[in-house]
Amino acid sequence: MQTSRFLVSLLGLTLAAAQLAQAAVSPEQAKRLSSELTPMGAERAANADGSIPAWSGGFTQAPAGYVSGAKRADPFASEKPLYSVTAANLGQYAGVLAEGTQALLRKYPDYRLDVYPTHRSAAAPQWVYDNTLANATRAQLDVASEKVSNAYGGIPFPIPGNGAEVLWNYRLSWQGGDTISSPFDTWLMTAGGRKVQATRAQYTYQFPYYFQDGSLASFNGKYLLGRLYTELPSSKAGEGLMTHWDLDPSVRAAWQYLVGQRRVRRAPNIAYDTPDFVTSGVGLFDEAFMIFGPTDRYDLKLVGKKELLVPYNNNRAALASSDALVKPRFLDPGLVRWEKHRVWVVEANLKAGQRHVVPRRTYYVDEDSWQVLLVDGYDAQGRLGRQQYSLTLLAPDLPALTAQVMWGGYNLDTGAYFLNSSSNDLSVQYQKVPRPSPAFFTPDAMANASAR
Repeated sequence: MQTSRFLVSLLGLTLAAAQLAQAAVSPEQAKRLSSELTPMGAERAANADGSIPAWSGGFTQAPAGYVSGAKRADPFASEKPLYSVTAANLGQYAGVLAEGTQALLRKYPDYRLDVYPTHRSAAAPQWVYDNTLANATRAQLDVASEKVSNAYGGIPFPIPGNGAEVLWNYRLSWQGGDTISSPFDTWLMTAGGRKVQATRAQYTYQFPYYFQDGSLASFNGKYLLGRLYTELPSSKAGEGLMTHWDLDPSVRAAWQYLVGQRRVRRAPNIAYDTPDFVTSGVGLFDEAFMIFGPTDRYDLKLVGKKELLVPYNNNRAALASSDALVKPRFLDPGLVRWEKHRVWVVEANLKAGQRHVVPRRTYYVDEDSWQVLLVDGYDAQGRLGRQQYSLTLLAPDLPALTAQVMWGGYNLDTGAYFLNSSSNDLSVQYQKVPRPSPAFFTPDAMANASAR
């Protein structure tokens, strides 16, 4: 009898442990990535009414004569909107709109969505597809710690089983190369309608997770190294920020170089709901780049997949001047392209005993590229108070569809909003650059560069 009770208890502990570590899918399931699913895990077929076409490989050819770093043309410049959504016809389209989008339409009678034909333009190199297939049967997630293991060089969970896996697919999504750099501006629009330049800076991001000459065996777990150098305003010129993100969120690290102190210091608060100094505090650090840092203060629930109108293929917006795009109350609707796509919906609810000024969020994640396209944020009273957005840029030269540019957020309470990672007024756009030495991403190197 005692032996039986011991075996039952042991079985219970084994099952509990299995629930904490999400296993990879079976080889039979992984075969779907070459049949009804795309190599990245999206549904390959069109939707029922054809408004979302079948995926046919994405956009992988740069225009003739394109030079890296130059502004990318809008491949859909000749297209006209199929229809527009406004406050007047909101009820007709509410089923395909995020709650934050509906709130903007209700708040501003002259706001609108110009909806264009859907182009499933997202693509990646074949070696990324191959690694994604390998990850499908080997990658694992520890739910309690959010630690990922046995993943490299591709989407870790192309057939996701929970919300945390979907958000990790964004963190580890293909962004066009192993090292990316771009100058950028941060624009604030005040509630009173005044446009302010908060920051001009340069960032360089390296993705060791996507070293094509690397391997799972040689990868040390640091999937993203980031370095930012501030140029404007003059009072902050030379300030630097460096981040090291790891597949184990508990070992993340961040440093700041402050000109006034002339030294580098650890910055453990560069996460969660700390106000983001790059946006002059209008945004939060964990809203940067749609997700910045861990989400371990939340319970993440995978709601499922939904057809939604989302900003997509916004090369036209990227070509506009900031004065043309950043208007009082909202971005110029005539420059922002919306399309219907299938998105994964993840609800994030604050865990008991944790604190955050945004205790509930809903993430909308593109099935084709795994980019976070929209995020709705709710306050402690359950009121919708903010929406994050990403105007994805199509870069067929890399190839990639990226949310690392033209992202921002609306404060639905105050009426203020911001646009970050904007190269609208700059001559150089998001580009792949040669891989610098590992020393480039050290605190000492940041201090030396900032001090010059």
